[in-house]
Amino acid sequence: MFGEMKVMRQGTDRERLELALQIARLGEFEWDLNRDVFTITPRLAAITGLTAGEMPAEGGAALERHIHPDDVEMIRGDRERRLESADNYERRFRLIRPDDGRTLWIRSASRVLRDAQGKAQRICGILEDVSERHLEEDQRQQLMAELDHRVKNVLAAVQALAQQTAKRTTSLDSFLQTFGGRLKAMASANELLTAARWRGAAVDHLAAAELGAIAPGQTRWNGPDLFLTPRAANALSLALHELATNAVKFGALSVETGRVSLTWTTRPDGGFEILWAESGGPTVQAPSRQGFGTTLLDQVTGRELNGDTTVEYRPAGVRVRLTAGPQALAERPEVMPEAPVVRVTETVSTSRGPASLKGARVLIVEDAVLLALELETGLSEAGATVVGPAYELEEALALLDQPIDAAVLDANLNGRSVTPVAELLAQRKIPFVFATGYGETGGAPGGFDAPVIRKPYDVTQVAAAVAELLAPH
Repeated sequence: MFGEMKVMRQGTDRERLELALQIARLGEFEWDLNRDVFTITPRLAAITGLTAGEMPAEGGAALERHIHPDDVEMIRGDRERRLESADNYERRFRLIRPDDGRTLWIRSASRVLRDAQGKAQRICGILEDVSERHLEEDQRQQLMAELDHRVKNVLAAVQALAQQTAKRTTSLDSFLQTFGGRLKAMASANELLTAARWRGAAVDHLAAAELGAIAPGQTRWNGPDLFLTPRAANALSLALHELATNAVKFGALSVETGRVSLTWTTRPDGGFEILWAESGGPTVQAPSRQGFGTTLLDQVTGRELNGDTTVEYRPAGVRVRLTAGPQALAERPEVMPEAPVVRVTETVSTSRGPASLKGARVLIVEDAVLLALELETGLSEAGATVVGPAYELEEALALLDQPIDAAVLDANLNGRSVTPVAELLAQRKIPFVFATGYGETGGAPGGFDAPVIRKPYDVTQVAAAVAELLAPH
């Protein structure tokens, strides 16, 4: 009876082992060193493409024939060392399936079984196909390298933009305003490119991002569905920003009666043409000197779009014609990202002068130290008493016990959502504004009814938004 129970228990253990190997997708092998024979199980055969059953090992050469040439010496040397001095060992190598020629990444775990004198008799082990993991790791490394490349390109572009802007401005305030606007234009284009996984951006999305929040009702845009390469999208975004900025300062958008029309059409050569037309504004005169904005339109935009630029200073309004070659266009993705949500609160006008926050107690929640310091300085200069800044979620929650009139929240604090802070503020009816780098098309993060200022921002925008929240309605 006890013998039968032992046999049954052994059978159950074997079934469990079989089930575990099947679920884990592992294949077993055995190398009888005395007979010099490999035993390949059906599971291992399914993984490797080798033939199930026994096969001459040929001192290991039978398997080495299917190992990637670059890994053979490593496998051979490792095996010899382990046979001499170790019982258990693991290795990873590439195996070329003999049936279909596919290269697999294999993880092997083996055990050397020895006799009483310590001489190796058999090697038993299991193999696992880890090709998918290696592919994911390779893709991760490629993505990191691509990210590093893009970040360096962006930093180089920002540095060049700062230098060119500084050379053509006469005061610090002028530099900060001009450079901040151009940086925001780059950020808008980057947000659209990110939404499309850096395949490019649609012209109408770029137009909406640059013109939608400027002088609502005074701008319109129209044209066929065109999708630009990342390089062309960045160039066009900067060009539209320069044109809009000049229109607000000196042109049609400087008065309520002015209008701006942006239209684009395709060209027979496969490229496209964009026409910027201003009307209803002050009488136009050609500028006495050429600034960086003009240089950008004349040279950078033309070169980046593989086309050219024509600017006409007509008395009735500026007209700009941008042409682009077919190289500027990219294939339209099957699934397009949603058009950007235009929110006037993101581009708060400072024409009425600096916002006053005198006597207001404003909580700052921001994990980037430099941005937090900039916010603290800007809000303090506007008259606010700053609470914080809080750099972590726990810090922010602890500060909520203090008297607070309004708050400025970053959406993400070192990988953690600011939602718990926003929820408590909302429950206490304390207004807040999001100052965030997240480009959510659905409005404010977390669905809160709150203004959103997109990074990079001018601190005066944040101060104006907070002042608007605290203004009596």
